Amino acid sequence: MNRTVLVVAAHTDDEALGCGGTIAKHVERGDTVFAVFLADGVSSRPDAREQELSARIAAADQAHKILGLKDSFMLGFPDNRLDTVPLLGIVQKLEQVVDEVQPQVVYTHHNGDLNIDHRITHQAALTACRPIPGSPVREIYSFEVPSATEWNTPSSNPFIPNIFVDISKHLGTKMSALAAYELEMREAPHSRSLLNLRRLAELRGSSVGLAAAEAMMAIRVIF
Repeated sequence: MNRTVLVVAAHTDDEALGCGGTIAKHVERGDTVFAVFLADGVSSRPDAREQELSARIAAADQAHKILGLKDSFMLGFPDNRLDTVPLLGIVQKLEQVVDEVQPQVVYTHHNGDLNIDHRITHQAALTACRPIPGSPVREIYSFEVPSATEWNTPSSNPFIPNIFVDISKHLGTKMSALAAYELEMREAPHSRSLLNLRRLAELRGSSVGLAAAEAMMAIRVIF
């Protein structure tokens, strides 16, 4: 049975970084995948210009075609300042997307990331997808984002994966989507370099006997 999947991310590129291979795998299986982005990922930068935002949107469009997303939603909250917005306002906008999409599976950020937008996105996703009677959501997973998940204080909600998605056949698709976000990538040995992102997928895979994997934490799974 085909399922509907929703990726709830803070910024465009987080979906490719955290679960790009998983998205491609869902699409190959015939599932319908949507994504929603809470902030633009650019406007907080001191030298941000309109051209940068346009380039980011164009990169996202290209990446989403590569991954096979059905559609995406941009909520337009201020970048790296989600903590200045009442959580209720974020949740209400996100609930509208959840009501429209009716996902059975949701992927979102780890609540221990260094990036404040990631942490608030996690909280908003769990609030919008709370298990009230009649909710379509049956599974919620959190993913890791290099240069955010591993950079926080070690004692602060460490990322301890207990789900590994085999993306051995989909690593090339993930890397192509990441290449579309060329302006957001960094040179090695930065953890958000293309070289390191490939290495991370191979490391996560080898830890469970696979060629490549994406690591997740199961937040809630209803059988």
